[in-house]
Amino acid sequence: MKKKYLLFDLDGTLTNPQEGITKSLQYALHHVGIEVEDLNTLNRHIGPPLIDGLKEFWNLNEEEIKEATVRYREYFKEKGIFMNLKYEGMDSFLEALVKEGEILILATSKPEKFAREIMEHFHLEGYFTDICGATLDDTRRKKGDIIAYALEKNGISDKEQAVMIGDRYHDIEGAKENGISSIGVLYGFGNKEELTEAGADAIVKDLKELKELLLG
Repeated sequence: MKKKYLLFDLDGTLTNPQEGITKSLQYALHHVGIEVEDLNTLNRHIGPPLIDGLKEFWNLNEEEIKEATVRYREYFKEKGIFMNLKYEGMDSFLEALVKEGEILILATSKPEKFAREIMEHFHLEGYFTDICGATLDDTRRKKGDIIAYALEKNGISDKEQAVMIGDRYHDIEGAKENGISSIGVLYGFGNKEELTEAGADAIVKDLKELKELLLG
């Protein structure tokens, strides 16, 4: 699947954000009267936009969602943002892509401000032409909208030359909405069944397989 423009998800694709996201959610839910002891039960939130996850999994009303969002970002900004691990071998993988002339663009549902800070913290920003994410006012939060924004911002009109790479069904569905190919990765937080049902054009188990697929 040789493409010129490679759009990458962040959480679960470039880095493992499990600790930071789940602890931020635990803090946020506490402030709307929900106590969560087992942080692993919050892994399902890794991938979807925050507001959508709060609606889907906790049935919160609008005021509770607003409060939980504020509290989540409060904790995440101060503590959770760098409770994050870069996947092993990521630098050499990205370096190989860039050396082959691929154009790398980040397309994440995380607020763009936080995404940029994370990319800089892990020294990943140098591999990427652009960093595209959600807005803090939530006017742009769904993956399909973020992919559309990334394509337009970077002047990508030939959609045959673009592919979205991510670990959750949101990445795959967002790619389909924009008429581009998609690759699901199994080392993140999604599973094969989820990615298959979403209609991923290809599914890989690790960075080695992903590199082989992208570079041929």
